[in-house]
Amino acid sequence: MKPTIETVRLGMTDLQVSPVAFGTWQLGGDWGAVEEQQSIDAIRSARALGVNCFDTAQGYGFGASEALLGLALRDDLDHHRDEVVLATKGGLRMTGDGLKRDSSPEWLRSGVEASLKALAVDHIDLYQVHWPDPDVPFAETAGALQELVEEGKIRHVGVSNFDAAQMADFAETRPVETLQPPYDLFRRDIERDLPYCASHDIGVLVYGPLAHGLLTGTMDENTRFPPGDWRGTAPFFKGAGYGKDVQVVRELKDLAEADLGISVSQLAIAWVLANPAVQIAIVGARSRRHIEDSVAASQVQLSEDELERIDEIVRDAVPLPGPSPEMMPT
Repeated sequence: MKPTIETVRLGMTDLQVSPVAFGTWQLGGDWGAVEEQQSIDAIRSARALGVNCFDTAQGYGFGASEALLGLALRDDLDHHRDEVVLATKGGLRMTGDGLKRDSSPEWLRSGVEASLKALAVDHIDLYQVHWPDPDVPFAETAGALQELVEEGKIRHVGVSNFDAAQMADFAETRPVETLQPPYDLFRRDIERDLPYCASHDIGVLVYGPLAHGLLTGTMDENTRFPPGDWRGTAPFFKGAGYGKDVQVVRELKDLAEADLGISVSQLAIAWVLANPAVQIAIVGARSRRHIEDSVAASQVQLSEDELERIDEIVRDAVPLPGPSPEMMPT
């Protein structure tokens, strides 16, 4: 019998989603080598546990992540399409100089077509602009996506890595239905924009709740990343600031395990879901054990006292940013 996860409505959309979504960035190769069968097993395990929302992007390997996700979910996509929410993103283009932002109508349209082909579906439930593009007016981007909605190729339109002012500019042409921002205990700048989302009924699905692996408790000052893993060249995964954050994770782990009886990763996921403006935590996984841990986190209810204790521990932490397209290795 499939476990039941209580779903929530994603903002102004009609999408009923699991509070933990399966993220597939790792399937595109930016986190090192991908073991295909292990990845398929993890996706199917998530589905068996009741996860119904899966997030991917054209830029995750330019077809690699989407194709693997489509393969893993083939039975559901062919026979139970309305039970699965597919979210993907577009607006990044690979050039000889690396990743570039491109939210032009022409590139977005070709991206939607490429994503439909890679996923082998006839529509995408949620299509998100991956990063704001300073060279293309938001009105052009929003207008192009509205045309694709009217054609039935995408159902809902969202943005990722936008701030409140950018969302307001975009919304002058068509509503922003969802926002996908980075959010974790070491990266909280999005909190200034969440009130805008709440007041405009914009669904929020956050990525990176585990601080790109730091909040799993498995990393320390001596961690070395495998070839192809973007973290190996990221300046914020080394140095004194990183070392300080490793110590903060140790303190959070003590609180989680000794006082709450949960893992530190479950604490981190439960913490982002405790924000009333957030509906979904997107979590990547390479194994059934990892996704089981994440799904269980959606059942953890942190008290006000526990949230205050967490804030006290992270008060002196060093902010940990994430990657931008411009810093990703070619």
